[in-house]
Amino acid sequence: MERVEVWVSARDPISEAGVVSALRPRPEVRVLRADEADDARVVVVVTDAVDEDALRIIRVVHRRGLSRPVLVAGSLDGSDVVTAVEAGAVGLVRRSEATPDRLIQVITGAAVGEGSVPPDLLGRLLDQVGTLQRQVLRPRGLTFTGLATREIEVLRLIADGLDTAEIAEHLAYSERTVKNVLHDVTTRLQLRNRSHAVAYALREGLI
Repeated sequence: MERVEVWVSARDPISEAGVVSALRPRPEVRVLRADEADDARVVVVVTDAVDEDALRIIRVVHRRGLSRPVLVAGSLDGSDVVTAVEAGAVGLVRRSEATPDRLIQVITGAAVGEGSVPPDLLGRLLDQVGTLQRQVLRPRGLTFTGLATREIEVLRLIADGLDTAEIAEHLAYSERTVKNVLHDVTTRLQLRNRSHAVAYALREGLI
C-alpha cells in the first residue's frame, strides 16, 4: 500500500507534536518535516478556531493544487464548515474527535479526493448548498458545475449523437445559438472540440 505523505501545520508546537505523534506510527502515512512540506499530498491544519490565519493556510494549500488540506479544529459549527469548504478544505475534524483512526480515515480519503465532514454538520452544509442553488444559481440559469442549464442540455444531446441541426430543432434554438453555446463551453473550459467537451462532461458526471 502506498503511504500518503502528510505535513502537519499547527500554530503551537504542542498541538503539532500531538498530531504528529498520533500519525507517525501508522503505516498508512508518512509524516514529513517542514522542509519537505512541498511534497505533501495532504496538509493537516490544526487550529483552535476557524479563524483567518487557518483559512489563509487552507487557501494557500488549495491554490497550489499539489496538496489537499484537512482541517482539525477545536470547535466547528455550521458556518465554520461552509467557510472552510469555500476556502478549499477537503476534510474537517473536531479536535475532540481526532482519534488516530479517524485522522487516518480523513487523510487517506482526502488523498484520493474524498471529502469528510462531521455527520452532525453535514445537514447544515447541504442546506447551505440548497439555498445557494435555489436563490443564487438557478435564477441565473447556472449550476454548481459552472455550466448553464442549456449548456448541459446541448452537451447531453451531442453525447446522444445529435448533430447541430437536430439539437437546434429539439431545443427550439437556432443553429447559430447551438454553435455559440458549444463555442462558449469549449473556450471557457479550454476544451479542444465537441468530442472533448462531451468526454469532459461525462468524466465530471455532468451528463
